[in-house]
Amino acid sequence: MPSSRDVVFVDGVRTPFGRSGPKGLYAETRADDLVVRVIRELIRRNPQLPPERVDEVAIAATTQIGDQGLTIGRSAAVLAGLPKSVPGYAIDRMCAGAMTAVTTVAGGIAFGAYDVAIAGGVEHMGRHPMGEGVDPNPRFLSEKLVDPSALVMGMTAENLHDRYPSITKERADVYAALSQEKVAKAYADGKIQPDLVPTAIRTAEKGWGLAVQDEAPRPGTTVETLGGLKTPFRPHGNVTAGNSSGINDGATGCLVAAADVAGELGLTPKMRLVSYAFAGVDPEVMGVGPIPSTERALRLAGLSISDIGLFEINEAFAVQVLAFLEHFGIADDDPRVNPYGGAIAFGHPLASSGVRLMTQLARQLGERPDVRYGITTMCVGMGMGGTVIWENLA
Repeated sequence: MPSSRDVVFVDGVRTPFGRSGPKGLYAETRADDLVVRVIRELIRRNPQLPPERVDEVAIAATTQIGDQGLTIGRSAAVLAGLPKSVPGYAIDRMCAGAMTAVTTVAGGIAFGAYDVAIAGGVEHMGRHPMGEGVDPNPRFLSEKLVDPSALVMGMTAENLHDRYPSITKERADVYAALSQEKVAKAYADGKIQPDLVPTAIRTAEKGWGLAVQDEAPRPGTTVETLGGLKTPFRPHGNVTAGNSSGINDGATGCLVAAADVAGELGLTPKMRLVSYAFAGVDPEVMGVGPIPSTERALRLAGLSISDIGLFEINEAFAVQVLAFLEHFGIADDDPRVNPYGGAIAFGHPLASSGVRLMTQLARQLGERPDVRYGITTMCVGMGMGGTVIWENLA
């Protein structure tokens, strides 16, 4: 029986994230081509890795249809020019797809089934809106297995405001404006660009172009401008387009390896996987998911929340981040939380976001040798949370 091996995060990249829709960056670009771009860039950036040493390609997509279908991990691996001997598969855990791709291949590496794997995710929400082509079982509602609001993410965020009356709309707007400000600063300081892969785009109208930065951020956003936005999910509600992530397109990918194999190949790992956990919660308040998943991951690692020096929390909605911070007694503007900003500004192409969190955490840990542990965590549609704890190798 193989003994468990240490698993390390070697490198992560992503395409710039685009706004979904007919005018978005990737309106006329295929989803699988975004993944191909990411896989090729990982191989290009890590020339010490012979492509035939990649043992698995796990790619997540929430809507596995059209150019996101056809077991996209395998099809993208072939399209990217990896040897045909490299297998691949598709994964779906909605927003935590790429995160689950990483934890799944990490389990295989720890067990000894793989040495090196590529894991990531893609979502082209312009071509494939969340839930396209699905047929929810009528028993969900007829047997009251879930509240009707559970199937509309914005309504679950409103429910969370009900559950945490201390989290007001104004508090959510203040948090959202801070996220935009942090992203603008991270761009100005050159923190985001090193992990973006310039991606060719084409439109019938304009011809060829190059996507080199995220399309969604709105620098200069103020609490005042956010205060005037409509609340589409509830009259006089709290959730707006400004304090939520957008509808986006993009792909992410990373190289994960056994620590000893990374050393043997001359790869430089950035962080070590300490523990991970997923947890379920009532689907109508799916935003609380990161709380139990983080508690469980901390318990498995024998750590407490005070041991964590950096947090990358996916900002599906401001209220969901604030609920997490309130639960753990962390200030809304704690500098350990999302130092480069988050999905409210970057966007959230569902299944790809988990690896964006990891890539940003790895870069932050590289700058902060004084920090030992960091967390990547996110809420997940249908009532779940996912958390991965990482140890800094800098």
